[in-house]
Amino acid sequence: MKRITLPLTDDIIEDLRAGESVLLSGEILTGRDCAHKRICEFLDRKEPLPFSLAGETIYYAGPCPAPAGKACGSCGPTTSARMDSFAPRLLGLGLKGMIGKGERSEEVCAAIRKEHAVYFAAIGGAGALYGNAITNSELVAFPDLLSEAVYRFTVKDFPCIVAIDCKGGNIYIK
Repeated sequence: MKRITLPLTDDIIEDLRAGESVLLSGEILTGRDCAHKRICEFLDRKEPLPFSLAGETIYYAGPCPAPAGKACGSCGPTTSARMDSFAPRLLGLGLKGMIGKGERSEEVCAAIRKEHAVYFAAIGGAGALYGNAITNSELVAFPDLLSEAVYRFTVKDFPCIVAIDCKGGNIYIK
């Protein structure tokens, strides 16, 4: 199992292959479809985003409230296909990694190759495990979206599988 310290670099991404198990440590953003829609509305209006996507990894998740003594509650992945209409645009802005569950469209797969990025699969139903890997949580943008707001998490040993690599390797294609 590879241990990866975020943020992702081109060298790290180049070395990843579909099917590899990884443990991510460092900072990631969260964002689901409502946040993605809001980001694209900012871009459509040519307004600056309240945060940069360059070099970031985004986790498609909506965290549950943190119980006492924890940075976050349960935080499992949501279905990535719900972000497929937004992902190529965000990858074009420098987003380097995405974490979610399930297959991606051919358009997203092509954008991953073009933009030299990576898609990690997280395990559905393992929200408690992922919540325990989150050591810090900070609200970044769109607080009115509640659990679908953008948060910055610090994670330690966050388990994933490289699902789609920058060379086109894809665990969902036989």
